[in-house]
Amino acid sequence: MKRDFLHVTDFSKEEILEVLSLAAEVKARARSREEYRPFKGHSMAMIFAKPSARTRISFETGFFRLGGHALYLSPDDISIGKREAVKDIARVISRYNDIIMARLFQHDHILEMAKYSDVPVINGLTDYNHPCQIMADMFTIQEHKKRVEDLKIVYVGDGNNIVHSWLNMARRIPLHFVCACPEGYLPDAKSVADAESEGLSEIEISHDPEAAVKGADIVYTDVWASMGQKHEAAERARRFAGFQVNEALMAAAGKNALFMHCLPAERGVETTDAVMESGVSIVFDQAENRMHAQNAIMLKVTGKA
Repeated sequence: MKRDFLHVTDFSKEEILEVLSLAAEVKARARSREEYRPFKGHSMAMIFAKPSARTRISFETGFFRLGGHALYLSPDDISIGKREAVKDIARVISRYNDIIMARLFQHDHILEMAKYSDVPVINGLTDYNHPCQIMADMFTIQEHKKRVEDLKIVYVGDGNNIVHSWLNMARRIPLHFVCACPEGYLPDAKSVADAESEGLSEIEISHDPEAAVKGADIVYTDVWASMGQKHEAAERARRFAGFQVNEALMAAAGKNALFMHCLPAERGVETTDAVMESGVSIVFDQAENRMHAQNAIMLKVTGKA
């Protein structure tokens, strides 16, 4: 039966832990240059409505290292939902390829693509969520904290797609998850309610970043204005004053706190150069682990794990 990975909740807790374990195996094989080509003779279509360096590089390089060929389709190659219906694109591309990875603006487009595709569809990002990123984040946390359960994860910034995926993760793995955001920049109310109603994790919404980060295991941030929101950058900079992750905020978090950022970072805006380059920053381990976690996800949904 075809499996897609569109939301973190598409995996059970057991499957999430399996994927994290598999990511460690894949990473070790990559580091040792072991010949491991489970996708030999396979192709993956990578559809980008929303451009990204990291997503393209990590998926294309990762799939190549597992023996497959990845085809990059730019926004000019496929105008999702404009030049051609999403359901038509999904059915045509799945006749040619073994996997589809799509990085899109509209979340309903990834849902429609998965509905009509005959092959697994992986969500490389939508405006609603970013599940591959959070799987890579959990893998990175596991490497550094030696566990993933019962940690305090504090996200400081906009209640965006990263937050929504963390809320979904909190429905599978017990966490104390805090979103510290300005008023008016809250995460999706239904996503918060769903995470709270699961009863597994402690969920908090705060407007006081200094209080929120106390005792944090992880302090996490992202750009204040994502792609498609750059026209709001000046207003957001004004509204987000006080939400910068700087040396003072990390000191308030305590000595056990590690710093994460999904990148790209606007140094001097949502975080400082000093924090990015500090000994508590695991940002570049996090970036590398996108490839290994995504490889594990692809192996899982195709049944090759």
